[in-house]
Amino acid sequence: MIPAMDLHLLRSSTGFSAIRFFPRYPSPSPLRSRLFIVQRSLFSVEGRIIEKKDQTPVTVADFGVQALISLEISKSFPSIPLVAEEDSGFLRSNNLVDPVVSAVSDHMSFNKKSLSHDDVLEAIDRGGKNAFAMGTKPATYWILDPIDGTRGFVKGSQALYVVGLSLVVEGEIVLGVMGCPNWVVDATYKSTTHAQSYRNSSPGLGIIMVAHVGCGTWKKRLKNMLDRSTKISSDWTRCFVDGFCLVSDARFCIPESQTWESLPLSVLYKARIDDDNVGDKEICLLSAFCGSLCKYLMVASGRASVFILRARSEKLIKVWDHAVGMICVHEAGGKVTDWKGRELDLAADKVERRIIYPEGGILVTNGKIHNETLEMISSISSAV
Repeated sequence: MIPAMDLHLLRSSTGFSAIRFFPRYPSPSPLRSRLFIVQRSLFSVEGRIIEKKDQTPVTVADFGVQALISLEISKSFPSIPLVAEEDSGFLRSNNLVDPVVSAVSDHMSFNKKSLSHDDVLEAIDRGGKNAFAMGTKPATYWILDPIDGTRGFVKGSQALYVVGLSLVVEGEIVLGVMGCPNWVVDATYKSTTHAQSYRNSSPGLGIIMVAHVGCGTWKKRLKNMLDRSTKISSDWTRCFVDGFCLVSDARFCIPESQTWESLPLSVLYKARIDDDNVGDKEICLLSAFCGSLCKYLMVASGRASVFILRARSEKLIKVWDHAVGMICVHEAGGKVTDWKGRELDLAADKVERRIIYPEGGILVTNGKIHNETLEMISSISSAV
């Protein structure tokens, strides 16, 4: 059973609402369960797929999920800003307003009030660029990735895409929740072949992962969240990172846009996708699941030991691709830093909190091999 985290708003003189968290049994908050019920049903919407300027795809579902979550949290937490991936300007310029409004209206099962175009567009823009200026001081705000792994999502129903929502309070991530509708709960992914075999095992698909500072990381089957006959407080399982203590024994995952050869550790180890035949000077490289958050989920659940990402000058690193994953890994016993061993600075973007600037890249591990991996990266980088 997971201790539920009730959020209590306390009025403050600064114009924000301060948040206090009181662990309480036995059930998670209704907000969390409603959010992911409406999200998952929206994923079946067949809509247009368009490329954004950064050549990443976006769908009706991306905007629809952002609108639904924004509408929900604005009712419960109206004074807390939202930092999210999408904004309505793209919808307007690509004639996507009508299908998004229709999809959101169809899936607002918890609100009978009809929604206007302005209601939906305003909800999306609540998290959009220039929606709110945070300033240089620590701030309190939500971070949302409506669909992390859209490239996988548009390819078919088996893609491991993730919805991620986290809460930052005075500069610290204190709460995170991720939903992965196609996750196979009981599978062990040893290699690419093993990972793809989940297509033939539909029972138990989907999980919700929740983390709260000081309370650990927990997971529950999404199927049970959606089954109204199941008590919402049951079947929570605590998550822990794996126990590998040597880099050579670890299971790695990397961004699908990067190759093992582009990373420093490739100087020391060759990558092999067959875990049963890893030899000396080789490591096990797991399948390149779409999206960063799925890789955080892999580490937090103990299926992977390391997620390593190289920062590239031509590609900005967005905070919503990492924030919720960071707290899930931390609370499961792992560690997240840049390649210099520094914690990721959520306030590096002083105004909007949308971009992070990790030096070298991002390293996510089970914690046990973090320092060893950093030393390898440092020694290799300095020798090049």
